[in-house]
Parts: sequence; structure tokens; C-alpha cells
Amino acid sequence: MKLIFAVVHDEDAKSAVKELNKNEFGVTKLSSSGGFLRKDNCTLMIGTDDDKIGAVMDILKQTCAKREEIEIITPYLNEGMHHVSNYTYTPIKVEAGGAIVFVVDVAEFWKI
Repeated sequence: MKLIFAVVHDEDAKSAVKELNKNEFGVTKLSSSGGFLRKDNCTLMIGTDDDKIGAVMDILKQTCAKREEIEIITPYLNEGMHHVSNYTYTPIKVEAGGAIVFVVDVAEFWKI
């Protein structure tokens, strides 16, 4: 048995959980944070048999695809993090989505 930890963007988590449940995979969703864009993300915990890891990975690839987004970067005046009020904000394209996935062995599994 394996335990899969998948860190996904918050906006991808709902569709990932829905698709995993549809395919009879149990999922626990944990709120987490971090990353380049400082946006919310979720950590999905999925317990599964060794031979079903490929099916879980396929679902995660389908629902958590990488994509380009436009991000507006707010400039700051100094280390005090004060916004510059008369500066032109420039949108930049950034890569979003995707998932970071860890697969670990489970020594014991109990359903109580």
C-alpha cells in the first residue's frame, strides 16, 4: 500500500478530488500554503494499492495541468514593503498549476 501526498493549487483541488472520488479513490484534503505566487494550495492525501498509483497519477495530470496565467506584480518602494502609488503595474505571464507528488510506503493501515 502507498500513501500519495499531492500538493496542488487550490483552484485545481476541487476537480482533482471530484475525479478521484468518481474513480473510487479516498482523498483527504488539507489546506496548505506556499509557492512562488504566494497563492493558496492544498495537499491531497490519497491511500491506494501499489498497482493503482498510475491511475491516480493520470487523474492528477488531467486535473492539475500546468497553464499560463497573467500576474500583476505590485512594486514596492523599500524594505518596509510600502506600495508605490504612481508606478505603472506591468502584467507578466507566469506558469501556474501542476502538482508536486510524493509517494511513500505505508507500513500499516488501519480503518477503525
